Parts: sequence; C-alpha cells; structure tokens
Amino acid sequence: MITPEDEAAIRAQLGRPPRGIHEVGHRCPCGNPDVVTTEPRLPDGTPFPTTFYLTCPRAASLIGTLEGTGTMKQMQARLADDPDLAAAYVAAHERYLAARAAVGESAGLDVPEIDGTSAGGMPDRVKCLHVLAGQSLAQGRGANPLGDEVLDALGEWWASGPCVTSAPQEAGEGPAQQGA
Repeated sequence: MITPEDEAAIRAQLGRPPRGIHEVGHRCPCGNPDVVTTEPRLPDGTPFPTTFYLTCPRAASLIGTLEGTGTMKQMQARLADDPDLAAAYVAAHERYLAARAAVGESAGLDVPEIDGTSAGGMPDRVKCLHVLAGQSLAQGRGANPLGDEVLDALGEWWASGPCVTSAPQEAGEGPAQQGA
C-alpha cells in the first residue's frame, strides 16, 4: 500500500506525479521509498517493462556517474568472459520476469507486448545500471549480481539524510496519477 507520505516523497524524488505504482519495492535506510514496484501497464495503457523503478535522486545521480565512467562496458565484457556471471545474470532476468508477471497478475493486467523482455539489457547486455540496482534493492542481495556490484560501488548514499522531505497532499488536492 502506498501511503500519502510515500506518494509525496516519490513525487518529490521524481519531480513529477508517479505513474503505475503497485507498491513500495524497497525502503531506503533513511525511511523514504527508494524503489517502487511498477505495474507492467501504465494507467494510459503504455506497456512499462521497468518493474523495479529507482526513485531516489541521490542514488540515481551516483549511478549515472558510474555509467559515465565505463562501468557498463566493463560489465558487458565480463559477461562475455565469465560463464558463471552470465548464468547468474540470466537467472536475474528470469527473476525479473517472474516478479513482473506476479505484479501483472495481482493487478489484473496482461501485457503481451513485453513478454520475455525484462529491463536494463538483461539477459545478455548491460544498458541501465539503475534497473539492475533497483532489482537488487527490491528483490534482495543475490537477485542480480551486477546490481549488487552497483550497490557496493554506491556505498551509503543515504548517510547524509533523506534525499527529500515529504508531506501528505494538501486537502483538496487530487490523488497523484500513479506510476513511476
């Protein structure tokens, strides 16, 4: 369940109303949501393959810096050279698909347009570290080996306190459009 405080924090993190949120996927040690689990079809009907959407702007910025330093290329090369890593990454892809199917089923959504497609480049490419980190946060350490590496590289991004402060919506303000 998304509380008004969670929704306000997510809105502040994203700088816009969230869309298609199913639930908080992970909560930062600071207390705010940092990953939302998003339904596979947005309210406007758009298929949305990113099930675990990283919302924390501080973590997202640090991950963007990692992406800019060639980390994705290095990880991609390791997938080609390390069969154990490649197999674990395929397993992460399968876990991602299973989680999205469960969310879709519980929300009564069938989204054939994205069947077999996870996110972040899985199962054989590395193209978005935000997605990989989001999966590791939402599904726990061990769910995605490369997501775990991203989290290790980030360190304690929350140590300086919450990325945003939030307050419930003002009276008379309508509910935010749900989604990430």
